[in-house]
Amino acid sequence: MTDQSKKSSSLYSEDLAPVPPEKRTWNTWNYTALWISMSLCIPTYMLASSLIEGGMNWWEAILTIFIGNTIVLLPMILNGHAGAKYGIPFPVFARASFGVRGANIPAMLRAIVACGWFGIQTWIGGFALYQMFRVWFPALENLPQIFPASFGLQTGPAITFFLFWLLNMYVVYLGVESIKKLLVFKAFFLPLAALALLFWAISAGHGLGPILAQPSKFHTNAEFWNYFFPGLTGMVGFWATLSLNIPDFTRYAKSQRAQITGQAIGLPPSMTLFSFIGVVVTSATFIIYGKTIWDPLVLAGKFESKFLVSIAMIAVAISTLATNIAANIVSPANDFANLSPSKINFRMGGYITGIIGILIFPWKLIADPNGYIFTWLIAYSSLLGPVGGILIADYYFIRKQKLDVDDLYSATGQYSYGKGFNKFAMIALLSGILPNVPGFLTTIKVMDVGTVYPWIAHLYNYAWFTGFFVSFFVYYLSMRKK
Repeated sequence: MTDQSKKSSSLYSEDLAPVPPEKRTWNTWNYTALWISMSLCIPTYMLASSLIEGGMNWWEAILTIFIGNTIVLLPMILNGHAGAKYGIPFPVFARASFGVRGANIPAMLRAIVACGWFGIQTWIGGFALYQMFRVWFPALENLPQIFPASFGLQTGPAITFFLFWLLNMYVVYLGVESIKKLLVFKAFFLPLAALALLFWAISAGHGLGPILAQPSKFHTNAEFWNYFFPGLTGMVGFWATLSLNIPDFTRYAKSQRAQITGQAIGLPPSMTLFSFIGVVVTSATFIIYGKTIWDPLVLAGKFESKFLVSIAMIAVAISTLATNIAANIVSPANDFANLSPSKINFRMGGYITGIIGILIFPWKLIADPNGYIFTWLIAYSSLLGPVGGILIADYYFIRKQKLDVDDLYSATGQYSYGKGFNKFAMIALLSGILPNVPGFLTTIKVMDVGTVYPWIAHLYNYAWFTGFFVSFFVYYLSMRKK
């Protein structure tokens, strides 16, 4: 900050302040390593295997993932520019377009999605514990049902889920510093575990030939394209959150070239490579077991050695815990704290994240591939696509990459608009979200398909793209006329 008098105490803190040039030390390798680390997780594996389970063959699934990650790389790099140029984090960057108060809206949308990912990762970690305990205590499978059938939650997995949830909350209580060693463990273990699983699949599946020969389940081109486009939208949606809050990372970049090259090298290749492992292993399960097993935890639970299952599940639980705290707690906890700094600290923000993570019923979201892709990934991409469109339209086409950093922290500067909210950004946001609502309601069966024009319902298959471009043009045209 250059003008201390313009700071507003409710808009400025040391965490939100611009990173000074001397502290911007991240190079190309740092960003490449960041994406390799974030890509190596169980949901990435499940992303690919869910496409196989949905009907694609191996190369169709890999191509879909590569195209999706190449597409999302573009907003990732574009939004990352402001972070690298001005050293500002995402909530501050969003103030330029949404207003100094209105920026809380995209921050909350992002936070709620992160809560959802927290719930999914917690379920994965809890289910890993269940698979481990189950091989030693088979009675765990036959515990009396205590939840209503509509919950879709068995008692055994529920117990281990809540135990793992409590472990996450304990780490929040201790503080994020306690997770550093687990992140190092993850960086070494997950690549080795993934390769071990790949070699097992190739060996048990009698080589790559029979595995990759598994045909597509689509009988016509129309069937394929009807699945491809929502699948592609889901792949874009997988990193839709990070495509918005990437300034949180690029604010530490040595140069624009570092963040652009590092992300280009790190994101599409690592996602595609780790997904390939998921594709090979999932295809191999059909040869080995006679049915497709898309969940790696269910697959590991079928191994005969109790010790092998136990080691694998403990390792998955530890690495999931590390990923969960780093990727899905820190960001939303700060977003919630930013709503009311005097009442909500980081710890309380973490607890709020944990509670919301349970309320979204994560076990239902990943119970089958359609729930994972159509209900979760596409649904939240319909919220975040419009935000991305507004940010890019504002920064590149309205402001020509020029921001007044002092005013971003001022309650009375040019970004205060009307009482801190830019009404044109709000209109553009709603305009981008609304076209996807009918399709979402028919997908979750709240609305009957026959009550909606088919072309309107089908817009949901392109939710991120629809929201992005509608909000982009509505915002751009509104601000130009202002």
